Amino acid sequence: MAFVTRQFVRSVSSSSTASASAKKIIIKHVTVIGGGLMGAGIAQVAAATGHTVMLVDQTEDILAKSRKGIEESLRKVAKKKFAENPKAGDEFVEKTLNSISTSTDAASVVHSTDLVVEAIVENLKVKNELFKRLDKFASEHTIFASNTSSLHITDIANATTRQDRFAGLHFFNPVPMMKLVEVIKTPMTSQKTVESLIDFSKALGKHPVSCKDTPGFIVNRLLVPYLMEAIRLHERGDASKEDIDTAMKLGAGYPMGPFELLDYVGLDTTKFITDGWHEMDAKNPLFQPSPSLNKLVAENKLGKKTGEGYYKYK
Repeated sequence: MAFVTRQFVRSVSSSSTASASAKKIIIKHVTVIGGGLMGAGIAQVAAATGHTVMLVDQTEDILAKSRKGIEESLRKVAKKKFAENPKAGDEFVEKTLNSISTSTDAASVVHSTDLVVEAIVENLKVKNELFKRLDKFASEHTIFASNTSSLHITDIANATTRQDRFAGLHFFNPVPMMKLVEVIKTPMTSQKTVESLIDFSKALGKHPVSCKDTPGFIVNRLLVPYLMEAIRLHERGDASKEDIDTAMKLGAGYPMGPFELLDYVGLDTTKFITDGWHEMDAKNPLFQPSPSLNKLVAENKLGKKTGEGYYKYK
């Protein structure tokens, strides 16, 4: 009888543990690695929607610049959102900023976080080194996510021991304005992790879509080949940049033509994505490099952020 009792208790205990592990994680505390444009934007929207945020980067100077950018962005939001109540707008900005802490030591701040979102340089080796180190310090329940726009999530997840709690969480620039978030599931990602990230995205006021771990996910897989084909059309001398942009705006109803969008996205970003895909599949005509794009990037003409690209901006 005692043996039967012990077996029953073990069975109930195991069932409870399995049930608990199957439950979604309610993400309240977020650690964002990378204080650049994307990381700062993710930190801002998370803090503005009631999450506690830790923003991490390599130096205090970078973090100070990130906080300044976040504050400026928040004041623009507050001016529009609280147009008739400036005091409430000021309180919104102050409350959001108070929800964001900063650190230069990622390993020391991930022990109690629910979600780590990485938004650093698009380099697989660097990302793998980061996640391999953080894997040793983060809590067992913590979900890891990468904001990469071009690298395989599976290749990054394999640097950790939590492949079931690893996914892609791809935001779009500018994060405070763009509603879409792509949630990327690898073959190892648990359904619980996917559901937790979908719920988190909705809590941010975003619209999540899910996708398997395919190059470029949904948006970039369709968008980047379109942009590259516009470049090739121009390189062949078939049409001018201006006429191509006008045709796509008036003929397809796009808000921007491909060259205007290339400059907005960043020519270096588009080149990096295309180069990465070309390495994976050199025979695919959609992934072929562009001489004019390579030349502009080599000259540091990267689009709107440098004032020059396929167009010149004042």
